[in-house]
Amino acid sequence: MTSYFIIDNNDEITNTIKKVFADYSMFNSIGFSSSYEEAMNTILKKRPDLVFFNLDDVFNNSFEFISELNTCTDTQTNIIGISRDKNTAYFAIKHNFVDFLLNPLTELEIRKSILKFKKKHLTNYSKMLCLKSYKDFQYINIEDILFLKADNNTTDFYISDGSIVSAFKTLKTYESNLPNNFLRIHKSYIINKNYVSRINYGKLKCTIDNTSHVIPFTKTYFDNIEFINNSLADISFPSQN
Repeated sequence: MTSYFIIDNNDEITNTIKKVFADYSMFNSIGFSSSYEEAMNTILKKRPDLVFFNLDDVFNNSFEFISELNTCTDTQTNIIGISRDKNTAYFAIKHNFVDFLLNPLTELEIRKSILKFKKKHLTNYSKMLCLKSYKDFQYINIEDILFLKADNNTTDFYISDGSIVSAFKTLKTYESNLPNNFLRIHKSYIINKNYVSRINYGKLKCTIDNTSHVIPFTKTYFDNIEFINNSLADISFPSQN
């Protein structure tokens, strides 16, 4: 699980950032603060993977905070700076920030920044997926997931050992967080292409290897079906009449 922390005193900015992060289940919030001491203590104690930092109005000198932080840690903290002044970006670059966002923020710019960080720093997916429900944490080996099925506002994970695990988030939440061998083929299904043993275009169904599961797909997701077919069918032979 990848953690993030927000240094800000503006509820609107904080809530906008948290709203975008809600679409990426691999990220876990460890809170937010506008207190110099509390923010410093939280970062040093919990070592978040990513920090969003409003450089304008929170501390008298935000870059003094960064300098002090760097003297106490062995590794550089990944920080995304936020400011109304585009000239502040120069100082952010000098302090090795991973990104800079101009205020007022938009969901699109926040999302792009998160995805850039994810691409650069999280290229190797964890083998385990953590499903959270209040204080209950359940871990699934990603390689063992056959497919995901939407059930209203929950998602059922079908596992290779025959078990089914339910999570209290929508299918869309997991769609952008799983490795690229997981593809959406239906409004209610995401499948692991590594377990596909048959694609029947006539019946619009996929068969899952060594199981009785037959998953429907729709024309809306034909591009994904074609990708699965092309990636699995290295050599194909014409049918015999």
